[in-house]
Amino acid sequence: GGKDAINTTIINFNNEKMQITWATRDLFPNENVSFFYTFDEGKHKVWKSCTTYLLDQDYNSGCLFKTEGPTLAISIRNSNGSEELFSKKLKADFYIKPSPPENVTFFWKEDTVTISCNKPERAARCLRLELQYKSKFDKEWQSRTSRCCSVGEQGFDPRKCYSFRVRLRRVVPYCNVVQYNSDWEAETFWMNGTLLDSCDDDVTPQSKTVIVLSCSLAVLLIMLILLILLCKCQRVQISVLPAIPDPKYPFADLFNDHNGNLQEWLDKNDHVVLQTKLEYEEPESITEAESQQEDGKNSDKQGPLEKILSFSGAAENNDCKAAETACLIPASNTTASFAGFHILMNDDMYVMI
Repeated sequence: GGKDAINTTIINFNNEKMQITWATRDLFPNENVSFFYTFDEGKHKVWKSCTTYLLDQDYNSGCLFKTEGPTLAISIRNSNGSEELFSKKLKADFYIKPSPPENVTFFWKEDTVTISCNKPERAARCLRLELQYKSKFDKEWQSRTSRCCSVGEQGFDPRKCYSFRVRLRRVVPYCNVVQYNSDWEAETFWMNGTLLDSCDDDVTPQSKTVIVLSCSLAVLLIMLILLILLCKCQRVQISVLPAIPDPKYPFADLFNDHNGNLQEWLDKNDHVVLQTKLEYEEPESITEAESQQEDGKNSDKQGPLEKILSFSGAAENNDCKAAETACLIPASNTTASFAGFHILMNDDMYVMI
């Protein structure tokens, strides 16, 4: 029983090549064994030595050779082949690993898809066609199995992209003693009956338009918010730090032509001051001025019109010196009229002349 107790792995690749492997480091430590095989039956067997060894750290751990019949006998011997260490007889057809399905086609009809492939020349009854599929929203594969070589499934959403893959399975235990499946055929991607390069390409033009519009609206909204914040900041700045008016610009000729000499500027611009005052005075002031002028005509002719410089809160009969004092030290919250301009004065304001 010792010779049959060794575990080996046997694979018959599509009934074309055989691969026999064993755990050489556990079974035959520090010994490089030799392998022999034969497909002959009966007493007169012709043993063939392995020509293609599989190695494990420079030790023979398997053999690869051509499949030549349904019945196989193997023998593992010592390095020179004089002593047999293990032997076994088996059915090669019970260890077949099928090849991937060939010429796979997809047929779509509404929400139903049918997948088919070429039927193998031998032992098609021992094979099953397995289909696996999933959408980009699924984490696990969905599986369906049918007789070789066609399988169908329904219930596919035309709005989703699906990944498909198929393989052949060997029936156990009627045809195989080991469950061997073929490798998966190349994965394909489908959406509503249309073959795609990948499920990343299933973005429709409509969805692209929605994305562009959404981004545009987001940008406009951000710009509107920034504009509102900017306006609020300016209003707060004006409220907290109000701008101090500069008298330089309304009276540019006073500073540029007369170097700030108020008396000289008033002498030169006496008619301008009078005209401006008459244009901007209230109707009551205009009426009062006309009355005064009529009284002046009846009396003796007076000298030239004195310079007009009136300030709110100061008496009309005050002399020029009192007016100058009021100009330099204005009362709190008073309105000063100067050359036709009305200026609101408070404790925090100053006028430089």
